[in-house]
Amino acid sequence: MPRDDHPGTRIAKYRKLAGYTQSGLALKIGYSYSLLHQVESGHKAASTAFMAACARALHIGVASLTGQPYMTELQQDRLAGLIRPIRESLDLYDLGADPDVATRETPQLTAAADLLCQQVRATHLNKAAQTLPRLIAELTTAAYRAPSRELWAALGSAYRTAHDVTIKLGFYDLSTIALDRMEWAAQRASDPVLAAVRQYMRGLVYHREGELAIGRRLVQAGHLLLEQTGETSEVLAVSGQLHLGATVMAARARDEDALKSHLREAKEIAKRAGDVEHVHWLSFGPTNWAAHELSALTEIGQFGKAVEKAKKLRIPDSWPTSRRAHVWIDRGRSEMETGRSGAALTSIAKARELAPQQTRYHPGARATIEGLVRQRRRTPDALGYMSAWLGL
Repeated sequence: MPRDDHPGTRIAKYRKLAGYTQSGLALKIGYSYSLLHQVESGHKAASTAFMAACARALHIGVASLTGQPYMTELQQDRLAGLIRPIRESLDLYDLGADPDVATRETPQLTAAADLLCQQVRATHLNKAAQTLPRLIAELTTAAYRAPSRELWAALGSAYRTAHDVTIKLGFYDLSTIALDRMEWAAQRASDPVLAAVRQYMRGLVYHREGELAIGRRLVQAGHLLLEQTGETSEVLAVSGQLHLGATVMAARARDEDALKSHLREAKEIAKRAGDVEHVHWLSFGPTNWAAHELSALTEIGQFGKAVEKAKKLRIPDSWPTSRRAHVWIDRGRSEMETGRSGAALTSIAKARELAPQQTRYHPGARATIEGLVRQRRRTPDALGYMSAWLGL
């Protein structure tokens, strides 16, 4: 029998508090009454897009429906205690240089910021979370004592890492604060490309919450920032990434014309730029384009087409672990939705093998496993083990 605490029960709770009937909320979110009824009763898993639509209609955060952050799992992984120091490091940005903090030379600090980013991309979240607060304090002190573009940009990198860590662990309030601090550092670095990356990340935050119109406005704001500079491989990469972010937003809005338009624009840029690595912690190129096409097809509900694309997609081993795992999660969701239960479980298992912590806290992976459990009358041992590991 479905457990008593799941996204469906939370949707029902907030729906009743808002005074909606099931029929009324279904009409508001643009999904069928039958689907809403099945989700609330626990007989069908809620997709991330469905939960975002409900959260927006009910005027609450998505985390209220997903149950994030997943505190039991965070405590098991010894991550819960690392959040408070990160929160403090984000809060103390405006106090100037800390007299008790000794700083390294600028090249060492920029290298440390790059290493921190690499750890997150390799999904070493514990290690990154432990190092992050101290590095932010050190970079902040160094930048106040001897301001330079390099130091402010490195601090922006550290704030971007704080965003990545906190959003992967489900602390969405902190991820938003980290992006605000990233903008603060970008202004001092006088770097419009860094500021455009920040708009891209903000757009994804609003995408997650179902505020798609705002997300698309932020993407456009990113493009406007890039118009302040000449055409370089760095500018092309960020411009292409902004279009790829817009494809996923268009998919969630079920705007197929906009989806095709942004994919077309991004593909043209990818042809001109080729593979561009490590542009303000982004990578862009033809393979990244194909991975985002898979995400967009999954998001818009063209699951059969997404599965076929996924079979042809070849992700190089040199790609960041976090991105490789994300592709397997997208693939698993499409396989689950098309009845390929065994393949879907295998895909999520591969994501777990690559990036266990990222997979454990990823809403898409959890929704896929939850969906598989609800599809099967008898849960195989492997599926039951995966479900228990995720805390479902």
